[in-house]
Amino acid sequence: MDRTMTSPLPLATLSQLDRADFVAAVGAVFEHTPWVMARVWERRPFVDRAALRVAMQAVLAEAARAEMLALILAHPELASKAALRGELTVDSAREQAGAGLDACSPEELTEIRRLNDAYRARFGWPFIVAVRGLSRQDIIAAMRCRLQRSDDEEFAEARAQILRIAELRLDPLLAA
Repeated sequence: MDRTMTSPLPLATLSQLDRADFVAAVGAVFEHTPWVMARVWERRPFVDRAALRVAMQAVLAEAARAEMLALILAHPELASKAALRGELTVDSAREQAGAGLDACSPEELTEIRRLNDAYRARFGWPFIVAVRGLSRQDIIAAMRCRLQRSDDEEFAEARAQILRIAELRLDPLLAA
């Protein structure tokens, strides 16, 4: 199946695809981690978007900690040097630009990078947040706040944010 086309798929059609076509169609909603949607496929058919979301949530909840850590580590840091070099996925670049992270002032960029470094040093993975609807200041405030949490709290928060990001990426791929 060629997912370079831009027409959204009806959920019933998505549910009828074989595993390879399903993953080709929606596997990229989880950053560099198509195994998630390959496991979601096993929970077909999806009677509605809520059922698809529940399946995605269940797959993440059932994933081994090492698998979840690999998924977390697949995400780029916000306003990173990789972003400036244009090395992000199309989705990540669009999301970060939508939050204005491509237009940071030098002071904001310095602060975000400092917080990224502190977060990675504290937890061992990048700070992850679904940036849609957030301003640069909202993101900086969230980074400061979340640095105060425990490892377990942040691991759970990273999983929740990844699910939210995937849902936002999946939405335009599905027909109404």
